[in-house]
Amino acid sequence: MLRQAPRPRRRRPVSSLPEDRFALLPCGTRLCYRLDGAPDAPPVLLIAGLAEDLTTWSDRFVSALFATGFRVIRIDNRDCGRSTYSTAPPPNTLRQLLALPRRDAYTLADMADDAAQLIEYLGVGPVHLVGRSMGGMIAQVVAARYPHLVRTLTSLYSTTGNKKVGQPTLSSLALIAGSPPPRNRVGAVRAHLRITAHIAGTAYPVDEVEEATHATTTWDRTAGDGAAGTARQIQAIYASGDRTAELSRIEAPTLVINGDRDPLVAPSGGAATVAAIPGARHIIIPGMGHHLPDSLAFRIADLVVSHIEQVPA
Repeated sequence: MLRQAPRPRRRRPVSSLPEDRFALLPCGTRLCYRLDGAPDAPPVLLIAGLAEDLTTWSDRFVSALFATGFRVIRIDNRDCGRSTYSTAPPPNTLRQLLALPRRDAYTLADMADDAAQLIEYLGVGPVHLVGRSMGGMIAQVVAARYPHLVRTLTSLYSTTGNKKVGQPTLSSLALIAGSPPPRNRVGAVRAHLRITAHIAGTAYPVDEVEEATHATTTWDRTAGDGAAGTARQIQAIYASGDRTAELSRIEAPTLVINGDRDPLVAPSGGAATVAAIPGARHIIIPGMGHHLPDSLAFRIADLVVSHIEQVPA
Protein backbone atom coordinates (compact mmCIF):
# COMPACT_ATOMS: atom_id res chain seq x y z
CA MET A 1 0.00 0.00 0.00
CA LEU A 2 1.41 3.39 -1.04
CA ARG A 3 1.69 5.81 1.84
CA GLN A 4 1.58 9.58 1.64
CA ALA A 5 4.62 11.34 0.23
CA PRO A 6 7.12 12.33 2.95
CA ARG A 7 7.72 15.99 3.77
CA PRO A 8 10.21 17.86 1.58
CA ARG A 9 13.78 17.93 2.89
CA ARG A 10 16.49 20.51 2.53
CA ARG A 11 19.38 19.12 0.49
CA ARG A 12 22.89 20.24 -0.25
CA PRO A 13 25.18 18.81 -2.96
CA VAL A 14 27.98 16.35 -2.29
CA SER A 15 31.00 18.48 -1.50
CA SER A 16 33.60 16.49 -3.44
CA LEU A 17 33.95 13.58 -5.79
CA PRO A 18 34.35 10.35 -3.79
CA GLU A 19 37.35 8.15 -4.43
CA ASP A 20 37.40 4.38 -4.78
CA ARG A 21 38.86 2.67 -1.73
CA PHE A 22 39.74 -0.97 -1.14
CA ALA A 23 39.53 -3.39 1.77
CA LEU A 24 41.15 -6.83 1.83
CA LEU A 25 38.70 -8.82 3.94
CA PRO A 26 39.41 -11.93 6.07
CA CYS A 27 37.40 -14.04 3.60
CA GLY A 28 39.91 -13.12 0.87
CA THR A 29 37.69 -10.73 -1.08
CA ARG A 30 39.19 -7.39 -2.07
CA LEU A 31 36.16 -5.14 -1.90
CA CYS A 32 36.00 -1.73 -3.56
CA TYR A 33 33.91 0.89 -1.77
CA ARG A 34 33.22 4.62 -1.56
CA LEU A 35 32.35 6.89 1.36
CA ASP A 36 30.29 10.11 1.37
CA GLY A 37 29.49 12.19 4.43
CA ALA A 38 30.93 13.01 7.83
CA PRO A 39 32.72 10.14 9.64
CA ASP A 40 30.50 10.55 12.70
CA ALA A 41 27.20 10.57 10.76
CA PRO A 42 24.87 7.53 10.94
CA PRO A 43 26.04 5.05 8.28
CA VAL A 44 23.89 3.81 5.39
CA LEU A 45 25.29 0.89 3.39
CA LEU A 46 24.02 0.56 -0.19
CA ILE A 47 24.23 -2.85 -1.92
CA ALA A 48 23.56 -2.88 -5.66
CA GLY A 49 22.02 -5.63 -7.73
CA LEU A 50 23.05 -8.10 -10.41
CA ALA A 51 25.90 -6.81 -12.59
CA GLU A 52 25.56 -3.37 -10.99
CA ASP A 53 28.62 -1.55 -9.69
CA LEU A 54 28.55 1.05 -6.94
CA THR A 55 27.92 3.89 -9.43
CA THR A 56 24.47 2.40 -10.08
CA TRP A 57 23.42 4.39 -7.02
CA SER A 58 23.22 7.73 -8.77
CA ASP A 59 24.77 10.94 -7.46
CA ARG A 60 21.26 12.32 -6.98
CA PHE A 61 20.24 9.41 -4.74
CA VAL A 62 23.50 9.47 -2.77
CA SER A 63 23.29 13.25 -2.38
CA ALA A 64 19.74 12.96 -1.04
CA LEU A 65 20.97 10.66 1.75
CA PHE A 66 24.19 12.54 2.40
CA ALA A 67 22.39 15.89 2.58
CA THR A 68 19.97 14.67 5.23
CA GLY A 69 22.79 13.79 7.61
CA PHE A 70 23.98 10.29 6.77
CA ARG A 71 27.31 8.76 5.85
CA VAL A 72 26.80 6.78 2.65
CA ILE A 73 28.83 3.64 1.95
CA ARG A 74 28.63 2.06 -1.51
CA ILE A 75 30.28 -1.20 -2.53
CA ASP A 76 31.15 -3.17 -5.64
CA ASN A 77 29.96 -6.71 -4.95
CA ARG A 78 32.44 -9.48 -5.74
CA ASP A 79 32.56 -10.23 -9.49
CA CYS A 80 31.61 -6.64 -10.33
CA GLY A 81 33.22 -3.23 -10.71
CA ARG A 82 36.67 -3.06 -9.16
CA SER A 83 36.22 -5.77 -6.52
CA THR A 84 37.61 -9.32 -6.63
CA TYR A 85 36.65 -11.50 -9.59
CA SER A 86 36.38 -15.22 -8.94
CA THR A 87 38.75 -17.58 -10.74
CA ALA A 88 36.10 -20.33 -10.91
CA PRO A 89 34.60 -21.01 -14.36
CA PRO A 90 31.20 -19.36 -14.87
CA PRO A 91 28.13 -21.54 -15.39
CA ASN A 92 27.24 -22.09 -19.02
CA THR A 93 24.00 -20.82 -20.55
CA LEU A 94 22.20 -24.13 -20.06
CA ARG A 95 23.03 -24.22 -16.35
CA GLN A 96 21.78 -20.66 -15.99
CA LEU A 97 18.51 -21.40 -17.78
CA LEU A 98 17.93 -24.57 -15.74
CA ALA A 99 19.09 -22.94 -12.47
CA LEU A 100 21.72 -25.64 -11.94
CA PRO A 101 24.71 -24.12 -10.11
CA ARG A 102 28.18 -25.61 -10.35
CA ARG A 103 29.61 -27.29 -7.27
CA ASP A 104 32.15 -24.50 -6.86
CA ALA A 105 29.50 -21.76 -6.82
CA TYR A 106 29.56 -19.13 -4.11
CA THR A 107 26.24 -18.09 -2.56
CA LEU A 108 24.39 -15.01 -1.38
CA ALA A 109 25.63 -15.90 2.10
CA ASP A 110 29.22 -15.51 0.88
CA MET A 111 28.34 -12.12 -0.58
CA ALA A 112 26.63 -11.19 2.69
CA ASP A 113 29.84 -12.16 4.52
CA ASP A 114 31.69 -9.67 2.31
CA ALA A 115 29.34 -6.87 3.36
CA ALA A 116 29.42 -7.85 7.04
CA GLN A 117 33.21 -8.01 7.07
CA LEU A 118 33.42 -4.58 5.44
CA ILE A 119 31.16 -3.14 8.16
CA GLU A 120 33.51 -4.57 10.77
CA TYR A 121 36.60 -3.46 8.83
CA LEU A 122 35.29 0.12 8.79
CA GLY A 123 34.08 -0.09 12.41
CA VAL A 124 30.74 1.53 11.52
CA GLY A 125 28.14 -1.00 12.70
CA PRO A 126 25.29 -1.15 13.19
CA VAL A 127 24.36 0.32 9.80
CA HIS A 128 21.18 1.11 7.95
CA LEU A 129 21.14 -1.40 5.08
CA VAL A 130 19.59 -0.64 1.68
CA GLY A 131 19.71 -3.28 -1.06
CA ARG A 132 18.18 -3.39 -4.53
CA SER A 133 17.27 -6.56 -6.44
CA MET A 134 20.09 -9.07 -5.78
CA GLY A 135 21.50 -6.49 -3.37
CA GLY A 136 18.22 -6.71 -1.47
CA MET A 137 18.73 -10.47 -1.17
CA ILE A 138 22.25 -9.93 0.13
CA ALA A 139 21.05 -7.29 2.60
CA GLN A 140 18.35 -9.66 3.86
CA VAL A 141 20.96 -12.32 4.58
CA VAL A 142 23.20 -9.83 6.38
CA ALA A 143 20.27 -8.77 8.58
CA ALA A 144 19.34 -12.39 9.33
CA ARG A 145 22.86 -13.61 10.12
CA TYR A 146 24.45 -10.50 11.63
CA PRO A 147 21.67 -8.76 13.60
CA HIS A 148 24.22 -6.82 15.67
CA LEU A 149 25.48 -5.11 12.51
CA VAL A 150 22.11 -3.92 11.17
CA ARG A 151 19.94 -1.14 12.60
CA THR A 152 17.34 -1.02 9.78
CA LEU A 153 16.78 -2.83 6.50
CA THR A 154 15.28 -1.55 3.25
CA SER A 155 14.70 -4.17 0.55
CA LEU A 156 14.04 -2.61 -2.86
CA TYR A 157 12.40 -4.70 -5.65
CA SER A 158 13.76 -7.95 -4.28
CA THR A 159 12.39 -11.38 -3.28
CA THR A 160 12.84 -14.42 -1.02
CA GLY A 161 14.21 -17.10 -3.33
CA ASN A 162 10.93 -19.03 -3.28
CA LYS A 163 10.38 -20.16 -6.88
CA LYS A 164 6.63 -19.61 -6.55
CA VAL A 165 7.00 -15.83 -6.16
CA GLY A 166 8.93 -12.96 -7.70
CA GLN A 167 9.51 -14.67 -11.02
CA PRO A 168 10.43 -12.74 -14.19
CA THR A 169 8.22 -12.56 -17.25
CA LEU A 170 9.07 -14.77 -20.22
CA SER A 171 9.83 -11.68 -22.29
CA SER A 172 12.41 -10.57 -19.73
CA LEU A 173 14.08 -13.98 -19.71
CA ALA A 174 14.15 -14.05 -23.50
CA LEU A 175 15.64 -10.55 -23.71
CA ILE A 176 18.39 -11.26 -21.19
CA ALA A 177 19.20 -14.73 -22.51
CA GLY A 178 19.25 -13.45 -26.08
CA SER A 179 21.63 -10.56 -25.38
CA PRO A 180 25.25 -11.51 -26.11
CA PRO A 181 27.93 -9.99 -23.88
CA PRO A 182 29.03 -6.59 -25.23
CA ARG A 183 32.50 -6.43 -26.72
CA ASN A 184 33.09 -2.71 -26.37
CA ARG A 185 31.79 0.43 -24.70
CA VAL A 186 29.31 1.22 -27.49
CA GLY A 187 27.86 -2.28 -27.29
CA ALA A 188 27.60 -2.00 -23.51
CA VAL A 189 25.64 1.25 -23.78
CA ARG A 190 23.26 -0.19 -26.36
CA ALA A 191 22.66 -3.34 -24.33
CA HIS A 192 22.03 -1.33 -21.16
CA LEU A 193 19.55 0.99 -22.89
CA ARG A 194 17.68 -1.95 -24.43
CA ILE A 195 17.32 -3.89 -21.18
CA THR A 196 16.63 -0.83 -19.02
CA ALA A 197 13.85 0.34 -21.33
CA HIS A 198 12.23 -3.09 -20.93
CA ILE A 199 12.41 -3.32 -17.13
CA ALA A 200 11.88 0.32 -16.15
CA GLY A 201 8.09 0.20 -15.77
CA THR A 202 5.44 2.45 -17.29
CA ALA A 203 5.40 5.67 -15.29
CA TYR A 204 9.10 6.58 -15.25
CA PRO A 205 10.56 6.69 -18.79
CA VAL A 206 14.24 6.02 -19.29
CA ASP A 207 16.48 9.07 -19.64
CA GLU A 208 18.78 7.81 -22.39
CA VAL A 209 21.51 10.37 -21.73
CA GLU A 210 21.57 9.55 -18.03
CA GLU A 211 21.55 5.81 -18.67
CA ALA A 212 24.21 5.99 -21.39
CA THR A 213 26.48 7.88 -19.01
CA HIS A 214 25.92 5.26 -16.33
CA ALA A 215 26.61 2.37 -18.73
CA THR A 216 29.82 4.05 -19.91
CA THR A 217 31.02 4.54 -16.34
CA THR A 218 30.25 0.93 -15.45
CA TRP A 219 32.09 -0.35 -18.54
CA ASP A 220 35.15 1.75 -17.72
CA ARG A 221 35.17 0.61 -14.07
CA THR A 222 34.84 -3.10 -14.80
CA ALA A 223 38.17 -4.62 -13.77
CA GLY A 224 37.48 -8.22 -14.80
CA ASP A 225 35.37 -10.36 -17.13
CA GLY A 226 32.00 -8.73 -16.61
CA ALA A 227 29.99 -11.38 -18.43
CA ALA A 228 31.56 -14.21 -16.41
CA GLY A 229 31.05 -12.22 -13.21
CA THR A 230 27.37 -11.71 -13.96
CA ALA A 231 26.93 -15.42 -14.69
CA ARG A 232 28.52 -16.31 -11.34
CA GLN A 233 26.28 -13.82 -9.53
CA ILE A 234 23.19 -15.36 -11.17
CA GLN A 235 24.50 -18.74 -10.05
CA ALA A 236 24.87 -17.44 -6.47
CA ILE A 237 21.15 -16.64 -6.41
CA TYR A 238 20.22 -20.12 -7.63
CA ALA A 239 22.69 -21.78 -5.25
CA SER A 240 21.07 -20.03 -2.28
CA GLY A 241 17.59 -21.47 -2.77
CA ASP A 242 14.55 -20.41 -0.77
CA ARG A 243 15.53 -18.08 2.11
CA THR A 244 12.04 -17.64 3.57
CA ALA A 245 12.81 -19.46 6.83
CA GLU A 246 16.00 -17.47 7.31
CA LEU A 247 14.17 -14.18 6.78
CA SER A 248 11.91 -14.96 9.72
CA ARG A 249 14.94 -14.40 11.98
CA ILE A 250 15.40 -10.76 10.93
CA GLU A 251 15.01 -8.43 13.90
CA ALA A 252 15.81 -5.08 12.25
CA PRO A 253 12.86 -2.84 11.36
CA THR A 254 12.27 -3.59 7.68
CA LEU A 255 10.81 -1.62 4.78
CA VAL A 256 10.04 -3.42 1.51
CA ILE A 257 9.54 -1.31 -1.63
CA ASN A 258 8.25 -2.64 -4.95
CA GLY A 259 6.89 -1.27 -8.19
CA ASP A 260 3.70 -2.78 -9.57
CA ARG A 261 5.13 -2.89 -13.11
CA ASP A 262 8.28 -4.92 -12.46
CA PRO A 263 8.85 -7.54 -15.19
CA LEU A 264 12.07 -8.88 -13.68
CA VAL A 265 11.07 -9.52 -10.05
CA ALA A 266 7.30 -9.77 -9.83
CA PRO A 267 5.73 -7.79 -6.95
CA SER A 268 4.71 -11.11 -5.38
CA GLY A 269 8.35 -11.38 -4.31
CA GLY A 270 7.98 -8.23 -2.24
CA ALA A 271 4.75 -9.47 -0.69
CA ALA A 272 6.44 -12.75 0.25
CA THR A 273 9.35 -10.82 1.78
CA VAL A 274 6.95 -8.81 3.94
CA ALA A 275 5.15 -11.98 5.02
CA ALA A 276 8.45 -13.63 5.99
CA ILE A 277 9.99 -10.77 8.04
CA PRO A 278 8.25 -10.00 11.35
CA GLY A 279 6.80 -6.49 11.41
CA ALA A 280 7.96 -5.55 7.89
CA ARG A 281 6.13 -2.75 6.07
CA HIS A 282 5.33 -2.77 2.35
CA ILE A 283 5.15 0.19 -0.03
CA ILE A 284 4.10 -0.38 -3.63
CA ILE A 285 4.81 2.42 -6.11
CA PRO A 286 2.44 2.50 -9.10
CA GLY A 287 4.15 2.44 -12.47
CA MET A 288 7.63 1.66 -11.12
CA GLY A 289 9.50 -1.26 -12.60
CA HIS A 290 12.86 -2.84 -11.83
CA HIS A 291 14.83 0.37 -11.97
CA LEU A 292 15.71 3.41 -9.86
CA PRO A 293 15.97 6.38 -12.26
CA ASP A 294 16.88 9.87 -11.15
CA SER A 295 13.22 10.83 -11.48
CA LEU A 296 12.53 8.52 -8.52
CA ALA A 297 15.76 9.11 -6.58
CA PHE A 298 14.45 11.75 -4.15
CA ARG A 299 11.20 9.88 -3.54
CA ILE A 300 12.91 6.59 -2.71
CA ALA A 301 15.54 8.38 -0.62
CA ASP A 302 12.80 10.12 1.38
CA LEU A 303 11.09 6.78 2.02
CA VAL A 304 14.38 5.33 3.25
CA VAL A 305 15.10 8.31 5.50
CA SER A 306 11.58 8.30 6.94
CA HIS A 307 11.94 4.59 7.69
CA ILE A 308 15.27 5.20 9.44
CA GLU A 309 13.90 8.11 11.44
CA GLN A 310 11.20 5.93 12.96
CA VAL A 311 13.86 3.95 14.79
CA PRO A 312 15.15 5.46 18.08
CA ALA A 313 18.76 6.62 17.91
